[in-house]
Amino acid sequence: MDSPKTPQHPGPGAPVAAGPASARFLAGRKALVTGAASGIGRACAEGFAAAGAEVYVVDRAAEAAEEVAGAIGGIAVVADLSEAEAVDALPGDADIVVNNAGLQHIAPVHEFPPDLFTLIQRVMVEAPFRILRRTLPHMYAGAWGRVVNISSVHGLRASAYKSAYVTAKHALEGLSKVVALEGAAHGVTSNCLNPGYVRTPLVERQIADQARAHGIPAADVLDQVFLERTAIKRLIEPVEVAEAALWLCTAHSAHLTGSSIPLDGGWTAH
Repeated sequence: MDSPKTPQHPGPGAPVAAGPASARFLAGRKALVTGAASGIGRACAEGFAAAGAEVYVVDRAAEAAEEVAGAIGGIAVVADLSEAEAVDALPGDADIVVNNAGLQHIAPVHEFPPDLFTLIQRVMVEAPFRILRRTLPHMYAGAWGRVVNISSVHGLRASAYKSAYVTAKHALEGLSKVVALEGAAHGVTSNCLNPGYVRTPLVERQIADQARAHGIPAADVLDQVFLERTAIKRLIEPVEVAEAALWLCTAHSAHLTGSSIPLDGGWTAH
């Protein structure tokens, strides 16, 4: 269900078609995408498959993961990333890892449930660490690998009521940089993409909580919260993030590593 005041179609300057790659330059590669059943993860899975990669569609939503995998010719891997054993059982032969899975909870620090804080760190920090610990040896052996961490503008900036999410994204930024330093000698790059608010179920589910936290009507959340700090006044489309992720796997970006790339509509220009 779309958020109040959210346009049903992209605004001026938005992409009108999802065509992530015209050439199958990733043929023979394997990509592992977490949270791949919807939103940014699904757009990435579709883009990497279109570029020729075999895609592991990792998600805890079994039916949705199977649907995406069937549509793109990928492999559905049903896993709860909050469980260490499940993460450690994921395929280890990926040449490309897209750490995308995440969750959100909005509350002041003094009211934030500790168990939810811990859960968010497990899914968004520990799981990426465990995935990379498992897949980097394969990348090193092949002298090529790409790690794309779907961070957030909240990996670079903070917002009130998002202590666990902001903490996790800042931690992911640090992990990404360490992997960049360690992987450089092995042909492996590691970068973060830092989108602002993207038109995804994760964002849509925040509307009521944001309204309560800020004491405003739900109809005002888009303008007063989601887009208040951006110069470009529209939500980002998932395919825009997927296109950037795909570009990080091209030969043109081989010298780019350890970076954080804002896709934030000018948020961090302030």
